[in-house]
Amino acid sequence: MLDPAPVPPSARPRVIAIANQKGGVGKTTTAINLATALAAAGRLVTLLDLDPQGNASTGLGLPVDQRSPGSYALLIESRPLADLTRPTGVPNFSIVPADQDLAGAEIELVALTRREYRLRDALADAHRSDLILLDCPPSLGLLTVNALVAADAVLVPLQCEFFALEGLSQLMRTLEAVRRSFNPRLALHGIVLTMYDRRNNLSEQVAADVRAFFGERVYQTMIPRNIRLSEAPSHGKPALLYDFRSPGSQAYVHLASELLRRERQLNEALS
Repeated sequence: MLDPAPVPPSARPRVIAIANQKGGVGKTTTAINLATALAAAGRLVTLLDLDPQGNASTGLGLPVDQRSPGSYALLIESRPLADLTRPTGVPNFSIVPADQDLAGAEIELVALTRREYRLRDALADAHRSDLILLDCPPSLGLLTVNALVAADAVLVPLQCEFFALEGLSQLMRTLEAVRRSFNPRLALHGIVLTMYDRRNNLSEQVAADVRAFFGERVYQTMIPRNIRLSEAPSHGKPALLYDFRSPGSQAYVHLASELLRRERQLNEALS
């Protein structure tokens, strides 16, 4: 079971970006199911779908014609966050969906003032959540930069395959560049190993290599390859609602518990 111990009150919610410029590593699966597990633990969670593909919105059962206004209106039109937030089928869990207009946001952001700070400014009056999770697109464009500038920390899903390691160093350089130029408080919350297959020697080797280099910044919880995680989005449900007892669902329960433990340790260190 998740630890329901309360997070110490703060002036604003914690903002965690779920980012990796490589596609197919489990970002959206992690965003949906981690948010669900955190909500089940009693946290008020808001998920912002910042990926123009809108997979997080699809995975939570939101029809395409019901997603506007969404994250495009938040970033480009400066609409209030409270006006764009929708409930999901999970208590304590809401979403700002990705509407079709978001596909053009990268181009429109270029011409706007404070283009890197649009999301941070939009979240300045966010007080209705304990945690805001940002599901980033698989790129390092202005949408992802906005997420990193707005975030307190970054959670990096990393697929247990060789090519995933190559992209990780590029992401670390991007995080450092954002920290230097825009957001000095940005921290690496942790790296989550996804699509882990204990029968595969490569999975074991990738996990060992990442832990050897990043140490305690790698979460102990690993997300296994699991058919239920793949099936759940087609039913418009988080895997935790689709099949709570599946290994994938249970892994996200443990991941949420580990994330909350890290959050408590951080709060204690800052107090």
